[in-house]
Amino acid sequence: MGWFGGVGMFVLMALVLAALVALVVVLARRAPQLPGQSDTARRILDERFARGEIDQEEYERRRDALTRAK
Repeated sequence: MGWFGGVGMFVLMALVLAALVALVVVLARRAPQLPGQSDTARRILDERFARGEIDQEEYERRRDALTRAK
């Protein structure tokens, strides 16, 4: 095993590490959100409507925008 064997092993390990990092990134992006994260904006909107801070038209417009964003 000469000098090129050591460099080859280094390159192979770097490629394996890069593949693992790429796999983790892809899986993390595909993972569903934790429960409650997507409902936070809707809950705040519901509370603002219940307190009378926004009218029904504004509430429905924002609710529809949140639904489309999912």
